[in-house]
Amino acid sequence: MVDSKDLWAGLGSALAVIVGLITMFLNIVSIRLFINRIGAFLNPYMQITIHEYEDDGVERSEFFLAVEAYLSKYCANKVPRLKAELSNDKRRTHVSVDDEQETQDTFTDGVSGGGGATLQWYALTVYPSSQVIISRPGDEKRRLYRVSFHKKFRAAVLDSYLPNVFEKGRDVIAKNRQLRLYSNSAGWNTRGTDVMTCWSHVVFKHPATFDTLAMDPKVKEAIMDDLRAFKEGKDYYAKVGKAWKRGYLLFGPPGTGKSTMIAAMANFLEYDVYDLELTAVESNSVLRSLFIETTGKSIIVIEDIDRSVNITSTSKEDYGAKLTLSGMLNFIDGLWSACGGERIIVFTTNNKDKLDPALIRRGRMDRHIEMSYCRYEAFKMLANNYLHIEEHQFFELFGEIQQLLEEVDMSPADVAEHLLTKRKDTDACLKALVVALKNAKDDKDKAKAKEQVVEIHGETGGSPS
Repeated sequence: MVDSKDLWAGLGSALAVIVGLITMFLNIVSIRLFINRIGAFLNPYMQITIHEYEDDGVERSEFFLAVEAYLSKYCANKVPRLKAELSNDKRRTHVSVDDEQETQDTFTDGVSGGGGATLQWYALTVYPSSQVIISRPGDEKRRLYRVSFHKKFRAAVLDSYLPNVFEKGRDVIAKNRQLRLYSNSAGWNTRGTDVMTCWSHVVFKHPATFDTLAMDPKVKEAIMDDLRAFKEGKDYYAKVGKAWKRGYLLFGPPGTGKSTMIAAMANFLEYDVYDLELTAVESNSVLRSLFIETTGKSIIVIEDIDRSVNITSTSKEDYGAKLTLSGMLNFIDGLWSACGGERIIVFTTNNKDKLDPALIRRGRMDRHIEMSYCRYEAFKMLANNYLHIEEHQFFELFGEIQQLLEEVDMSPADVAEHLLTKRKDTDACLKALVVALKNAKDDKDKAKAKEQVVEIHGETGGSPS
């Protein structure tokens, strides 16, 4: 057996070795810190780093995007490797600084003693170590810009140069901005890059505008006024303590222009569109990730929400489901909805009555806009858009169409289709529409008469022949 004295002696020796190693480690660390401090003192240059994401790791830095735009505009000619894409008009090439590149910039404002200051910019990429678990899109690759300059220019860089870079970069972004249409899918997309994302996108090129939108002019003007107030309302929303967002519910029969309305809103505001497909959303956490990845100046759309997912009950909610009504409500106006700003959320439905009242109450869906069947004012807009004609040119036919539209429910899409088929012969086109409206009226009258017969026989106990 091992003697207890020998055991304690062994433990003492081991502890002595451990203490010695700790002391040696602390000495090495202290020496390294001392060397670093000496190096920093002797090095006449300093660096500032601008990360792609804010400290929370969720939102992309507006400053980073401005720097990216600034360097692409004013310093790209000094970089050996660039990235290229088409500009807004599809006629020019827009270039930007590629990753792992460096370039120079100079400035004179705020520099004392005359002359100017030279700054060295680096576009860098940081990858997590193999031990890091990627928990959300974007974690697998992070970009940053680093600017190096002489310490004597510190005040000028912080007070003058960087604010100037930010302002000029924002101007470049506004000038070169392309509207985009985003869509989500089950799983992450890479878009041919190393960056994984919940969204993929194409350039948004829908031609719809409020000028061509066929609906009551007074209603249309009210919607445009509301959108203007929202776009210019950043300070107002901050003053009243509300998140800078707004909800629209578009409801009405199929073919009444709900999707066209969304396109007109996007072009009017110059906002991107995020087409959110709920059937591809697996859980509340995925929905939250999708929302976090959206940017400001955007319209988030859920079409046919009554058919997208079964979220129509609060009291009988399926707790086994991963995407729940409470998750949807939090997406609309919960704490996460305040992440970022300048977003409009649009729901569309053919059956407003099927939606849970909690989902569309005022405050969540701020405006409820009925997209109705085509009436005379909307028809005049369609006639002008498709046939380039006014009421006085075909007064009698317009009058007949007006009377029929008051009696018949026909969607703007159906009316537009009749105007499109024979647009080279305006008179024949209008007459064909009159025939279609009369046929629809006859069908309506026959259906109504049949219902009356059924009611009469039901009251007398007989059966229709």
